[in-house]
Amino acid sequence: MNKSRPILWLLIIAAVASAGYYGWQKLGTSEAGKTQTAQKGPPRPSAVPVSVAPVQKTDFPVYLTGLGTVQGFNTVQVRSRVDGQIDKLEFREGQIVKQGDLLVSIDPRPYQATLDQAKAKKAQDEASLANANLELQRATKLGEFATAQRVDTQRSTVAQLTAQIAADDAAISNAQTQLDYTQIKAPITGVAGLRQVDIGNIVNASSQTAIVTISQVEPIAVIFTAPEDQLPYISEGQKAGALKVIAFTTDGKRTLAEGKLAVINNQVDATSGTIRLKAVFDNKERTLWPGQSVSTRLLVRTLKDATVVPDDAVQRSTNGLYAYTVNQDNKAELHKIKVSYGIDGHSVIEEGLSPGQQVIVGGQFKVQPGSLVSTAVASSDPTQNKVRQQ
Repeated sequence: MNKSRPILWLLIIAAVASAGYYGWQKLGTSEAGKTQTAQKGPPRPSAVPVSVAPVQKTDFPVYLTGLGTVQGFNTVQVRSRVDGQIDKLEFREGQIVKQGDLLVSIDPRPYQATLDQAKAKKAQDEASLANANLELQRATKLGEFATAQRVDTQRSTVAQLTAQIAADDAAISNAQTQLDYTQIKAPITGVAGLRQVDIGNIVNASSQTAIVTISQVEPIAVIFTAPEDQLPYISEGQKAGALKVIAFTTDGKRTLAEGKLAVINNQVDATSGTIRLKAVFDNKERTLWPGQSVSTRLLVRTLKDATVVPDDAVQRSTNGLYAYTVNQDNKAELHKIKVSYGIDGHSVIEEGLSPGQQVIVGGQFKVQPGSLVSTAVASSDPTQNKVRQQ
């Protein structure tokens, strides 16, 4: 026990010395770090990565968007004008038929017989008239030997037979018309729809069922609506010429055809506050079809030297619309703005921004006024987009 005590004291002294040395080292390192930090100053904030696009000044087309329905420029329900049995169908469903093409043949025999009968009646009456004329000539040559009554009676007979022949001509014309009706021809050029009768069916002139419907698709029409408050702009634009109308698919992703505004309806629908419009399209590619629903865009006017930014630059808050720009120090600045039109990808700015400024179009959720930003340029081409009224 007496021998182990010095060893224990030596171990305690060594431990205390080691602890002291370690504390001295930590204190020196901490002081050096503080000195170095004091020399470098406070840490600089990191820049927020954003995308920017220029504020542009350009002529901008203003379109009114709406929904419309395609209609055949002319649509005809082909019906029979005589009674009879169908002998032949001369068309195919979905076929493009031309005006005057034979569509349906109806049994012509009863009508041919009626025509032949009318012609025979005329020949009979012509023979009777010839004989009456001869009798009138004989009575006239007899002079004083023929009574006046006989001559007058004969003249009346000639007049009656002449009128009868005129009636025969009318009967022949009517019978020929009825016979011609057994050959049903296309009244317009267009697309034949689904037929409603087959060969062997009996058709009647009084029937309400059409044999087939023909729709003219070149040109073709689209009926659509516009808000009544836009009527003055539409009327003003019409004075300078027919306004352009573009038809899109209902999702607005594909252009189908371009046409012209043809008709403004003569009254406003008071219940909906809209005006019906009719546009006409050449439809040479037949991209429009009767009954099809389309999205329409009517060019009302073109804004000259409009201030345009991408839609992504426009931000909304309880205080209204605003946008961030980047100044020369790469710091964000907030601008309250006023937008007059919304665009498929772009907005027209009435107040708050000037051409040449750089607006932030991406990464705004991390940006505050005065934030340091690092920028990447986003492409912008407002001329490729169409405007819709907000």
